[in-house]
Amino acid sequence: MPSGMESKREVVGLVPAAGAAERVSPLPCSKEIFPIGFHIDRNTCARRPKAAAHYLLENMQNAGAEKAFIVIRKGKWDIPAYFSGEGIDCIPLAFIPLNATTSVPFTIDQAFPFLKTSMILFGFPDILSTPNTSFGDLIGVQQTSDADIVLGLYKADRPEKMDMLEMDADNRIRKIHIKPSETLLRYTWIMAVWTPRFSLFLHHFLKQSSITSHKELYLGDVIQAAIEDDLSVDTHIFHTGKYIDIGTPEDLQKAVGTWR
Repeated sequence: MPSGMESKREVVGLVPAAGAAERVSPLPCSKEIFPIGFHIDRNTCARRPKAAAHYLLENMQNAGAEKAFIVIRKGKWDIPAYFSGEGIDCIPLAFIPLNATTSVPFTIDQAFPFLKTSMILFGFPDILSTPNTSFGDLIGVQQTSDADIVLGLYKADRPEKMDMLEMDADNRIRKIHIKPSETLLRYTWIMAVWTPRFSLFLHHFLKQSSITSHKELYLGDVIQAAIEDDLSVDTHIFHTGKYIDIGTPEDLQKAVGTWR
């Protein structure tokens, strides 16, 4: 069965960490390793500060990811230094350094040579979310539907900053609206599971896109193009889940004070 074949693929995490964090700068470290909450040191059993991206990587590990690729901008060497430190219990990580890119799609495409045949777990390291089993839920949906992409949906708290999803009665996506100034749409996506077919589509799509375009290309734009090209996109709504994007000073302060 197709789902059986998919379940045997290597499961790999993919994390973009090449941004400049301009909205919350200056910070004493890369935003992805800013301390949010605490974890238990595996050697001393003491409580230690926990980096923001650690939550995402734990979620990937809970879903069976064998490793994760983190694509970083050159100069953000504090990220690999942190995750190679003592007491950090994490899946094996590989770091791909690059010069600044124009957008997230171009950033994550740098990992394409390493993940051509893998099942990808994709998430943003500066978005914290619950439950910590959400990637496992998305894999379950993919194995049942054999979709090329499965998006993890949450009720958006600030639609003007998110990809808002226009869906039919069966929660199939009709159109993705990028950061609409006004909308009655309710759901956004913050994580995804996808197969090699979408990895290849993304790679070819970017080759055909104009790098000199003045419009920033969002991953939602690529997913919309995939829908129009008849790739199969499924969804799973986390009705009781929550998320917070630490990309603004207000939300960073909120996360530091409340997230565990």
